[in-house]
Amino acid sequence: MTTPVYIRIKQSINTDHLSTIRLGDIARITGSRRYETVLPNMVVHKVKADDQNIVVIDGFMIIEQVLSKFPQVEVELLGPTQCVVHIEKHKKQPSLLLISGIWVLLFIGAAMAIMNFHYDVSMESVQQKLHFMLTGEEKEHPLWIQVPYSLGLGIGMILFFNHWFQKRFNEEPSPMEVEIFNYQQDLDRYVAVKENKVEKQDADH
Repeated sequence: MTTPVYIRIKQSINTDHLSTIRLGDIARITGSRRYETVLPNMVVHKVKADDQNIVVIDGFMIIEQVLSKFPQVEVELLGPTQCVVHIEKHKKQPSLLLISGIWVLLFIGAAMAIMNFHYDVSMESVQQKLHFMLTGEEKEHPLWIQVPYSLGLGIGMILFFNHWFQKRFNEEPSPMEVEIFNYQQDLDRYVAVKENKVEKQDADH
């Protein structure tokens, strides 16, 4: 009598260079208690020196390995059918000078973008007309409007991105985090198709 085992594969994981990847690292397993303790320790891949930055572990490979050791098990895959393994090789600590240079470039670029936008929409003349409408006086630099507007612009950007350095204001992800998450999801799906050795072997046959 076959024993059902349910495996839910993670979409992606990060691992160190030349590490051993076990089934418990890339999936959650449930079913018979006997297999819940044995299957997580089963080795599914050993990262070799010639492996590049990404390795795709296909669900079909997992089923083959499980059935070769436990023929009486009925494997049910849940969720994604591949796991994208990102291999983190030895990273150098980023240079403080490089980080400072990038920060200055981004700051200047953002400032130029904001100034050019304000110039295109004639923000200065709008504020002058607003000052004239409220006070009846013409003034070249209505600072009582311009200063709060500038402060509000900065505060609005901080609230929009929901970050002040490492501090978050609430649990809601920022638009930048959502875009990065969507990009990572698309990248993992692309890699799962293009770098999947099982799919390549099926295409060759």
